[in-house]
Amino acid sequence: MSRYPMFNPQLLLSFVAVCESSSFTRAAERVNLSQSTVSQQIRRLEDMLGKPLFERSSHLVQLTEEGVKLLSYARRIIALNEEAHDALAGPWRDGVLRLGLPEDFMVPTVDLLASFNGQHPNLRLDVTSGLSADLQRAYLEGELDLVLVKQRRSQMPRAARPEPLLWLDSQMRPAIEQSPVPLAVFPLNGLYRDELCQALERLGIRWRISYSSASLAALAAASAAGLGVSLLPASCRLPSHRVLGAGEGLPPVDDFELALFFRDDASPATLTLAEHLIAYCGLRR
Repeated sequence: MSRYPMFNPQLLLSFVAVCESSSFTRAAERVNLSQSTVSQQIRRLEDMLGKPLFERSSHLVQLTEEGVKLLSYARRIIALNEEAHDALAGPWRDGVLRLGLPEDFMVPTVDLLASFNGQHPNLRLDVTSGLSADLQRAYLEGELDLVLVKQRRSQMPRAARPEPLLWLDSQMRPAIEQSPVPLAVFPLNGLYRDELCQALERLGIRWRISYSSASLAALAAASAAGLGVSLLPASCRLPSHRVLGAGEGLPPVDDFELALFFRDDASPATLTLAEHLIAYCGLRR
């Protein structure tokens, strides 16, 4: 605990106003207080310091030696108080919007998010990338306000569109022809992983995990290079991919969707960004 009495910033504001305006009357107008209140605040400062801050023998407002010393400190204390407020709370008077996006949407949406950010300078936009399962969990636990995720059609989102999937392999170095078949998949609990493994098991095909990554782009590149068969969104298909399907006994997977979630009490800014994402991703309500 400090052994010194603490300066009240409001008292210092009145003190600086008197010093800069050379008038108790004008100082009172400047800080939106009555003249008597400003006079009382100056008295409180003088009582705390045990020294006069202004000469009382003249009609002019003149600082004492102690008053001159305090003026420099008062301005510094007020400036530091304002700086701390701005750093911690000031610029974000419209609050914080926490958005979660799948990894493959981070780069395509940067212009959209930058434009939104510029239109809401007093809103702090925090964007998080991750696996859809992790984003869903964070949303349910109240850590995110708005999430775009990939999921099986189960929970009812605010808006969604189908997410067609393809069985992808390499044209030049087909992994499907190896035994056991190498797979390029998301980490444990990642999307499409179970569907891929279970489909091969139903066909009696031996498999192994040869490549695991949380990056959709990395999995697409790995499968195209021949490091493993993968099950990925159709948008990930590269020219060097070979699409597998009925010829290999692999079933179509058509029950996944791209879905957007936000709460009933979402802020106006959240609703605005949601509309932008709905239009950008071609989602339907």
